[in-house]
Parts: sequence; structure tokens; C-alpha cells
Amino acid sequence: MQAFVFEQRSIPKLYLRFSLPVVFSMVVSIVYNVADTFFISQTQNTALVAAVSLCAPCFTTLMALGNIFGQGGNSLISRYMGQGNDDDIRRVSSFCLYAAITVGLVAGMALLALRVPVLRLFGATHQTMQYALDYYVVLSLGAPLCVLTFIHSNLLRSEGLAMESMVGTVGGAVINIVLDPIFISGLGLNATGAATATVIGYAFSDLYFLVVVHKRSRVLSLNVKDARVTMQQAGQVFAIGTSAALANLMQSVCMILMNQFLLPYGNDKIAAMGIVLKVSMIVLLVVTGFSFGGAPLMGYYIGAKDGRRLRQLLRFATILLCSLALLMSLTLIVLAPAAMQVFLKDPGVVRDGALMLRLQVLGMVCAAVVLLVTNLFQAAGKPVESLLLSVSRQGVVFLAVILVVQHVAGYVGILAAQPIADLLSAALAGILYFLRFRTREADGLRRRDIASSAVGCTPTPSAE
Repeated sequence: MQAFVFEQRSIPKLYLRFSLPVVFSMVVSIVYNVADTFFISQTQNTALVAAVSLCAPCFTTLMALGNIFGQGGNSLISRYMGQGNDDDIRRVSSFCLYAAITVGLVAGMALLALRVPVLRLFGATHQTMQYALDYYVVLSLGAPLCVLTFIHSNLLRSEGLAMESMVGTVGGAVINIVLDPIFISGLGLNATGAATATVIGYAFSDLYFLVVVHKRSRVLSLNVKDARVTMQQAGQVFAIGTSAALANLMQSVCMILMNQFLLPYGNDKIAAMGIVLKVSMIVLLVVTGFSFGGAPLMGYYIGAKDGRRLRQLLRFATILLCSLALLMSLTLIVLAPAAMQVFLKDPGVVRDGALMLRLQVLGMVCAAVVLLVTNLFQAAGKPVESLLLSVSRQGVVFLAVILVVQHVAGYVGILAAQPIADLLSAALAGILYFLRFRTREADGLRRRDIASSAVGCTPTPSAE
């Protein structure tokens, strides 16, 4: 992708050009997640719905492993794009590819070996264990394919090939959606069918991405001989990628904690929360798509030391993300009972789910702020700040909040833990942004501060 594409005058147009394909991919992912839950829920088997919901942390764990190399590589490659460093881009992209394949194989074997204790940790009971095993085993066997998908879906965007990234993600999701009713209901495979459709969808995306990199990419490499990086480069990938991965792992931890806290109240509460998390993901994934879509631009402007355009980008992105989060959250708050009735007809589950959904989306504007600032720190190569935010909203802050509010308000307190954690995490994001960026500004960002965050770039004094 030529540099002039990153340097077009209109920041809003440029931001939307990069973000909309990512958002569209996220929307299709939303459709898949909702469709997957819908087809499973049509069995009206609460234990089956609960069992598949219990396996969600397994999927987010695989996503986290992929994002170590996908988002870590994206951050470093975007900065190299700003510097025009094609040789290092090839090395880093090849390293991320083959490291991800290796990690996926190891993860799959570990998940299979520990399947029963892991599912018990997730909250499986004797009513849900067999259904959960059916789903979990297939997903574990497909672990390398799942991990690999997140590599080039991220790296292609760093080169400006956002449309190609979108097509690969969307194509896999569409295949998944088509196969779901065939495998779940048509062949009567239930949880096994849902997981099989998921793995086949990822296999399609992987194949498509490899073809695109081979045919279309100017700088990304598939050659294993290029997978030789310096310790500094590997450290940058792991430092930024780990903070991104921890966000996914913390999401898994959040799900496990929520299931454990809801377990005494019955499987119907877990089933309701499983549906709520899928529906509330509509808001979260749209916001995430717009936030991630701007990451290559952030990295490019940081690598090119263009603080003025970076400030313009952040201002526009903040207004857009917060407005979208507010509008979509209000819509779900109003339509919460109707949204639950799409999946399950039990009046008690619908009533419980409506309350859960309203509370779950209450703090989405705060979540949007956290996501944007986290992406900024990742793009800038700031692993400490990125790590702190990655383990806050659905990690350390959430854990502290849920332990306190459970004792104060019981069941309702458990449900209210997420919006409270969102608010506190947004406050943390604001403080970290002020300390790292606002207090170091000469013209947006001091050039020497930006230079120190770009690998291979020697800090230079500001010319201004």
C-alpha cells in the first residue's frame, strides 16, 4: 500500500475507509454469533444452550493466542510502514505466521488433554458436561485453524488491505452460518455440529488469507526462511500482542467468573447470560471494529512522527465511537425483552435476560473509551499502559467489583458488576492517556517520545 493512501487530507474519510471493512467483518461476526445461538436455542434445550455458552472461554482463549501475533505484528508492521522499512515487515510477518501455527498446535493438544478439568472450571455440571464436551473437543481439534485466522486478518490491514481482510473474515462467517442449521438440526449433531461448522468456517478464512498474501500483498511474506527476527522485534510483538491477548483472556475470565457466580441460581440463569453476552456483543463488536480499524493509521502516524494528524484522528474517533455506543445501547435497553424472546420463550428466562442485557450495555460508552485508548497505546508500542487497560475492564477491575457488589447487593449486584467496571476502567484510561500523552505534548506528541516507541528509529530532538 503506497504511503499517500495514509496521508490523504480528510481524516474522517481515511478513518472510515480503514474502519468500515473491519466493522462490516464484525457485523457479520455478530450475525454468526447470534445465528449460532439461535439455531442451538431452537432445540429449546436449556442444558444444551448453557453447555455451548460455557465453552465460550475456550474460543476467546484461542482468539487471544492469535492476537498475540496478529495485533502484536500489526502494531510493529504499521510503524515500519510509516518508516518505509519493507525488509523488516517481511521478517515480522513470516515470524508471526509460523509462530501462530506452532502455538495453535500446542494449545490444541493441551486443551484436549485437560478437557474435563477445564470444563469443570468453566462451570459444567452433570447436566451440561456431555454437551460441553461435544463442542469443546471439536473446537480443540481445530485450534490451529482458529488461531491462524487472526494473523492475516490483522496483518493485511496494516498494509492497507482492509477490504481483503474483511472478505476473508466475512466468507468464513457466511460458510459457518450456512452450515449451522445443516449440522445442528438437519444432521442432528447439536453441539458437535455447531463446533464443526465453526472450524470449517475458519479453515476457509485461512485458505483465503494465504492466497491473498501470496497474490496481492507487496510486503507480507509466507516464506519460512524470512521468519528470522531480532530479539527486540520479537519482544515488541510479544509485548504489544500479549496485552491485546490479555484483553481476550480477561473476557474468558469474566465469563468464567460470571458463570461461577450465577451457578447457585441455576442453569437457566447461565443460559440467559450466555444469550445476553451474544446480544450485547452487537454493540461491543461494532465499537471494537471502528477502534481497531483506526489502529494502522495510528501506527503509521506514530512511525512517521505526525502528531498533528494523530490528534485529528483521535478527536474524530472519540466522537464517533461514543456516539455509536450510546445510540446502540439505548436501542438494546428499550428492546431487551423482545431480543430475549427471539431465542428462548420461557417467561422467567426472558425476564431475567432482559434485566441482564440492560445492565450489560449500560457502560458501553465507557467501554468505547477504554478500547480506543488501548488501541492507541498498542499502536504506539507502549506495552505497560496497554497491559494495564487490557486487564482492567473485564479483568482485575471487574473481579474487584464483582466481589464487592455481590456482598452488597447479591444477585443484582453480580449483574451490575460489568457497567461499574466499565466506568472505573474508563477513568483509568483517561488518567493513563493524560500522563503519557497530554503531559508530554509539544505539538501533540514530542517527536522524541514517538521515535522511542518505533523499533529501529533513533530518537531525535523536536524541530519545532
